[in-house]
Amino acid sequence: MVPGRFVRYVALDEDAAGTGYPFDLPVVDGLRRAWLTLGPGVTFLVGENGSGKSTLVEGIAVAAGFNAEGGSRSFRFATRSSESSLGRALRVGRAPGRERTSFFLRAESYYNVATELENIGGGVLDGYGGVSPHDRSHGESFLDLLTHRFHPRGLYLLDEPEAALSTRGCIRALRRIDELVRGGSQFLVATHSPVLLAVPGARILEIGDDGSLTPVRYDDALPVRTTRAFLADPGRHV
Repeated sequence: MVPGRFVRYVALDEDAAGTGYPFDLPVVDGLRRAWLTLGPGVTFLVGENGSGKSTLVEGIAVAAGFNAEGGSRSFRFATRSSESSLGRALRVGRAPGRERTSFFLRAESYYNVATELENIGGGVLDGYGGVSPHDRSHGESFLDLLTHRFHPRGLYLLDEPEAALSTRGCIRALRRIDELVRGGSQFLVATHSPVLLAVPGARILEIGDDGSLTPVRYDDALPVRTTRAFLADPGRHV
């Protein structure tokens, strides 16, 4: 058993795949050519809008047994179905051993998770800082989640967690993710944040125009290159 590795790979089952969206996304074409392999620690997915990174994380979450709108595997609520059908065509290869806890954070539907937490009631909010996420700002509720609900030896799938965070909030999230990785957790994260990508030892996969998943260094990752180019000469981009 490798510490911090609970999922080994994700593969596309062509027999279960359909046509049109989401099976025409670049990243799905990439999966047709090569499996997505996950090591211990953090794997980041980066790429332009429309490359399919968020759809892929959502599909992996569904294939791994998570609720499509987010939460733990015990969440089974549904508000408005918006997930793609990709999850039914993915196979998730497990590693030996079992994670202590797990969570799927889908930034766009975390409001629905917060409502479900209130509906469950009881002591469930103790695991989220003792306060309903609806009683905190969006960014504060995300940081509460990372601080109080996420624990060592966990499996965490995050879709653009920076969506609600300030730059300082991203730095706090960076530190907490690093702490959890050192505690034996595994993360798969779709992000545009150059701050989050700085997790020490993280593996960064950039989705190309053809859907290929190419490992890149931090300095070469698209969000880092783009942000640095903008900050070097903001006026040139207006």
